Amino acid sequence: MKPSLSLKMSQHLALTPQLQQSIRLLQLSTLELSQEVDQMLDENPFLERAEDEAPMESVGLPEQDARVSLGDRVSEAAQDSPTHDDGPEMRDEAVEGVAESWDGDGSVDLAPQEDEWGGDAKARNNSEEDTADAVELARSLGSLTDHLHRQALSLRLSEIDRAALKFLIESLNDDGYLEDSLPELAASLAGTDDLEQLDELVHRFTVALRLLQSLEPVGVGARHLAECLQLQCQDHLRDEPGDEAATVALQLCAQPMELLAKRDIKRLMALTGAADAEVRAALQFIARLEPKPGRRFVQAEQNIIVPDVIVSSVRRAGGPQFRVQLNPDVMPKLRVHDIYANALRGSKGDSAAGLQQRLQEARWFIKNIQQRFDTILRVSSAIVERQKNFFIHGELAMRPLVLREIADELGMHESTISRVTTAKYMATPQGTFELKYFFGSGLGTDSGSAASSTAVRALIKQFVAAENPAKPLSDNTISDMLKEQGIDCARRTVAKYREALKIAPANLRKAL
Repeated sequence: MKPSLSLKMSQHLALTPQLQQSIRLLQLSTLELSQEVDQMLDENPFLERAEDEAPMESVGLPEQDARVSLGDRVSEAAQDSPTHDDGPEMRDEAVEGVAESWDGDGSVDLAPQEDEWGGDAKARNNSEEDTADAVELARSLGSLTDHLHRQALSLRLSEIDRAALKFLIESLNDDGYLEDSLPELAASLAGTDDLEQLDELVHRFTVALRLLQSLEPVGVGARHLAECLQLQCQDHLRDEPGDEAATVALQLCAQPMELLAKRDIKRLMALTGAADAEVRAALQFIARLEPKPGRRFVQAEQNIIVPDVIVSSVRRAGGPQFRVQLNPDVMPKLRVHDIYANALRGSKGDSAAGLQQRLQEARWFIKNIQQRFDTILRVSSAIVERQKNFFIHGELAMRPLVLREIADELGMHESTISRVTTAKYMATPQGTFELKYFFGSGLGTDSGSAASSTAVRALIKQFVAAENPAKPLSDNTISDMLKEQGIDCARRTVAKYREALKIAPANLRKAL
């Protein structure tokens, strides 16, 4: 076959570095974005944090336009149209030609009114102070190992026994359990060749384990949950020898833990020979025990969520309206360093080419961050418009919503909407939610419309909260009740939603 030349035309899509950075910034959370900004500030000398009075460099814009930040334009648009969207064309025009700065929306007071949030601000502040006190208390206790080492100092032990006790204390996990067996711990020190030394170590560890289990908190040093509960029952009986509930509880803890978890009273009665009332009292006593003795020594951490979008109610004559605006606390204030940029304009040569590339990277980074927040605002505004009843009446009024509806409305791809709604949060009068919370599948109704799965879960929670504890509602009964409400929901769907809400089955709710 003779070699020949041929001309073939093809078309493919290439992702430029600027587009790749834009996509990556869009899917970052607030914390990850802050870390990305800090890293870029360290690497790029042309990028710096903008001060309120600092001059800003504009790119192809008049000076007066360069001082208008995207946050200010967003605020003006939000005030003019709280819940409506002017379409992709109008929004795209608002993004074009934005100055390379990020000042946020400083013209709006973001402190919510108490009546807007539906609660007492002072009560919330007190709750936050209580949480902070609990965190400080947990930190002041120190670690579990330090607490046990301080108690071990008061024991009169030989050097070998003290070393064995110290080794066991260091081998505990965060919950206070000894996960490895004594022969395994001994083998980790002496190996498996010297059997005589191995037996000696096991004997020393056995003595040290008894000493460890006599320390506070009660139950520390247990090998499993049953032993932990037994140690606490024995400690209680030493203080109150005649407590029948603790006596029967000690017998129950010697039985398989599956029976206690299922509250199988009949089998427990047959195994222990105790009466029905005694077993029930013993189960109540066990429920008050601590399954994780080291829990209170674990450093308490607060998971604080900083919302990207703030939704506030606006009272108007035509009915309740909602204003959507970006949270200025999460918007980085960045600008191109004007002194370095001006000095580079007159430079030429190979060295200047590399610096020009870094300058362009800084400009791209600022523009991509602006585009990220504009996209978040557009998607959030569309969500608020679609889920307006939720902000008025709560989750029972949530309507079905899928990513495709928002994507079609804004002229975006579903993958873009998915990136925007991941790890982004919205503060509303109903609480703070992830943007993905407002999306949910729909269940058919008798009227031919659809009910949101979120609303159905709220109904199930409402039914269970109002049920008779002596006769809890089964999944079939809840399914029939939903059908009476006009919602076609099968029993298996009810069970799935109930498990997602962490609601126990009917038999366990009755025992509880």
